[in-house]
Amino acid sequence: MSEESKKVKKTFNVKLLYRRTCLIIYDIISVIGASYLALLMRYNFNISEIPSHFIEPINHFLVINILITLFVLYLFRMYHSLWAFAGETELQNIVISCCISAVCYSLGIQFFRIQGEQAVPGSYYFLYVFLLISFVFVSRFSYRFFRSLKHKQQNKNNGISVMVIGAGEAANLIIKEIVNSNFSTMVIKCIIDDDSGKWGRFIQGIKVVGGRDKIIECADIFGIDEIIVAMPSISRQQMSEILEICKETNCKLRSLPGMYQLVNGEISVSKLRDVEVEDLLGREPIEVDLDSILGYVKGKKVMVTGGGGSIGSELCRQIAGHKPAQLIIVDIYENNAYDVQQELQADHPELNLVVLIASVRNTNRVNWIFETYKPDIVYHAAAHKHVPLMETSPNEAVKNNVFGTWKTAQAAAMNGTKRFVMISTDKAVNPTNIMGASKRICEMIIQTFNKHYDTEFVAVRFGNVLGSNGSVIPLFKKQIMAGGPVTVTHPDIIRYFMTIPEAVSLVLQAGAYAKGGEIFVLDMGKPVKILELAKNLIRLSGYRVDEDIKIEFTGLRPGEKLYEELLMEEEGLKETANKLIHVGKPIEIDEMRFFVQLKDLKEASKSESADIREMIKEIVPTYNYNEGSVK
Repeated sequence: MSEESKKVKKTFNVKLLYRRTCLIIYDIISVIGASYLALLMRYNFNISEIPSHFIEPINHFLVINILITLFVLYLFRMYHSLWAFAGETELQNIVISCCISAVCYSLGIQFFRIQGEQAVPGSYYFLYVFLLISFVFVSRFSYRFFRSLKHKQQNKNNGISVMVIGAGEAANLIIKEIVNSNFSTMVIKCIIDDDSGKWGRFIQGIKVVGGRDKIIECADIFGIDEIIVAMPSISRQQMSEILEICKETNCKLRSLPGMYQLVNGEISVSKLRDVEVEDLLGREPIEVDLDSILGYVKGKKVMVTGGGGSIGSELCRQIAGHKPAQLIIVDIYENNAYDVQQELQADHPELNLVVLIASVRNTNRVNWIFETYKPDIVYHAAAHKHVPLMETSPNEAVKNNVFGTWKTAQAAAMNGTKRFVMISTDKAVNPTNIMGASKRICEMIIQTFNKHYDTEFVAVRFGNVLGSNGSVIPLFKKQIMAGGPVTVTHPDIIRYFMTIPEAVSLVLQAGAYAKGGEIFVLDMGKPVKILELAKNLIRLSGYRVDEDIKIEFTGLRPGEKLYEELLMEEEGLKETANKLIHVGKPIEIDEMRFFVQLKDLKEASKSESADIREMIKEIVPTYNYNEGSVK
């Protein structure tokens, strides 16, 4: 042990000894005080009225009583607890220890009473135990009280003024923790609830001031800095309506994750999360019966390419919980693969998990993996997806997306894979960029393969995924944290959005219900203007648009268009059992010409051809690009 450590330890021991000594001295004084004060109280503080035969037993037993009381208090850890955090358990220990001490005292003074006289009046015992408990309680809890008082005084001028929306059990637990905390800098000023029966009432001393129509007014009156939505059971639509009001206050918003927190008794300040933009979308999450869908996964060998990415990793999580015979994760990026491996091994120790580092562009490696593990089901999520990066490296998009899919699909077909599900994108419809066009070719490949092999090949097409790697929300958050500006490419640009669980639900449903050759499409509701998304995120973060955080327009990036389509016109559309999921019919193509074009495209990409876009245009006639933006 270093000299510095020895000094710290010595200082700590000296302080601890000092505090315990002070408590022992105080307890001795408390026993003496309770012994005589109880008798004084019995005779209304008139000393002359107290008979001497009542005082003598107390005098004779006093030293023994002090020793017994100190011993009992020691047994109940009255000299060991951290009184800054004293609570219900410590209070119970005080009451029990003092009662035991009082019982010993009542028995002891009987031995010292004067023969033929009563030891003390009957009411004396009750007064004694009451006083002893009071004295010990004050000594232990006064530290916490004054510490809390000091903390609240310090936070009075620099604390965070908070409004709580909701006056139910969840709100009660959150308010209780904040009010009683010695560390929280939050000061709750008011509560909002739509139940008029609660208006004017109090929770933990905080008044319920009215319904949602009072939010903006009260935020101004009370100088609110932060709003906590403590209603974990409300619907997404209701949350959207409340947040539409809240965002006009320029307050930071936080909420509880969901109803399960309340059911499990996990409500606490630590469970609060920042309100996300998806809360404002006003659409209930797409729900599918994953248990029935994933029943076909049980006992099967399942492979996920790109298993370390946003969609791939969520696929792995969902599949891992439904007892596959084996889960094979393939990814070129080792850090992502390692993270998913560690997570799944911790959550599912019984899982037969294989994690392989491989590129879907490596024919020999892909073939070896399929020949060795022979998966029954393959989810192909590996792809280059960043539009601007692929615009400057078009040949890489072709090598990885087009021929990576070709090699993986062919290996699956040659090794008895039953189902092959490819992850596609809405950018494949009337594409204006290389990434979308390459994904359209991938769709054409798997639809063609479906006609010639026993494997059932399908594609799943969806829009932007909230929170995925490279999505707009994380970028906006970083820009807001840096103080702005928030960059939007165009004031009129719109996009469809969905959550990662929704996207994965669609992919899994496609894998379960596929007959082969389909392109599954999710009805994602109304598209969202990116400009409104940026404004909402700024407001939800507690800032004012164009005052605290500015928005700048940077212009459309190469290959980017104002809106994305989900379905090509010639594909048609039909419903499935789930009305929110549709199927596009396969498009007829000239297969012989298609295969020749692919062969030429492969050679061109290998030689880093500058004419790759023209070749892709011949394969995908709906592909349109701006030649002036291509470098």
